[in-house]
Amino acid sequence: MPIPILCFVGRSNSGKTTLIERLIPELVKAGYKVATVKHAGHGFDLDTEGKDSWRHKRAGASTVMVLSKGSLAMFADVNDDIKVSELRDRFLDQSLDLIIAEGWKSEGFPKIVVVRDQLGEVPVSHDGLLAVLSNRKIDVKVPLIDPDDIPTLAALIVRQFPKRSSHELET
Repeated sequence: MPIPILCFVGRSNSGKTTLIERLIPELVKAGYKVATVKHAGHGFDLDTEGKDSWRHKRAGASTVMVLSKGSLAMFADVNDDIKVSELRDRFLDQSLDLIIAEGWKSEGFPKIVVVRDQLGEVPVSHDGLLAVLSNRKIDVKVPLIDPDDIPTLAALIVRQFPKRSSHELET
């Protein structure tokens, strides 16, 4: 069974990253092994000019990996429209219990919408919508959770995505 993916979506600066940062320790405390994947719509540059990995990439390598004690980093050429499921299947540790994806609002994975001002700030399909996080009163047919109520959010996620058994990890 593939690792479940939960997408957090909302407009830029709605608080998604901070919320995920606060949620991860609650899930880890519940025994979950979690990975996060962030969709950066405006591009990014993590590799430092002059470092070996930067030099290898600039020289034309399509993939560069750097390994040190306990850490692995990879820089790879990818399609502009790579799906989060392809990232999961190709690159992530298959012993994970959950992947939290920031973005990918149009993919068919369960999602939680983070709302700052009003529902509809970012067009999101209600298909697979698990909850709306907002400190404003919004009339929705799914749970409305205050963004500061991390225990309630974590409990919802734990119910929706039970920890994977060792049998599931083997198949």
